[in-house]
Amino acid sequence: MLHQTGQYETPKASQYLQQLCKHFAHKIEVSFSETEGRLALPIGPATLTATDSVLTANVSAEDDAGLERARGIIDNHLVRFAHRENFEAMDWNAATAEAR
Repeated sequence: MLHQTGQYETPKASQYLQQLCKHFAHKIEVSFSETEGRLALPIGPATLTATDSVLTANVSAEDDAGLERARGIIDNHLVRFAHRENFEAMDWNAATAEAR
């Protein structure tokens, strides 16, 4: 599995985490609290964490195309939810492979 982490600095990190999780819960298995969320995306699992100022997303997929889709899922939903903050995309790091 490949992994990528994205971050978005916002004072509404917990609000967006919960909004994302509630939205996805209508379609996939989700568990969440005010500071952590787990999403069973078809591409691979994703986790969300929120601090007072940063929303972090960790996505996993079998290949680069899957990572791109997973990033797009998170970013595209945040574009709608964080439109008042002019959100465009998380700051995503380089993909890393899981050590075996």
